[in-house]
Amino acid sequence: MTNTPSNDPALNNSAEQLTLMEQLKQVELFNGRAAMVGIVTGIVVEGLTGFGIAHQIGLGALVDGYAACRTQFLPFCF
Repeated sequence: MTNTPSNDPALNNSAEQLTLMEQLKQVELFNGRAAMVGIVTGIVVEGLTGFGIAHQIGLGALVDGYAACRTQFLPFCF
């Protein structure tokens, strides 16, 4: 049995449930806004530098290796 707000005996009070749901809503709103800011920042930096988001976070070698393998610039694929 999972511990959802409706099953949790500590949250039987509806005021506590409303407070919990309001806090959850605010946290999710903040997370969504932070994700949007991160994506827009990554796209702007990509436009200015020419390096994609994968390169910005350090995964460029994996992407480059895959692209080279797909275009057959490497004699082997990993």
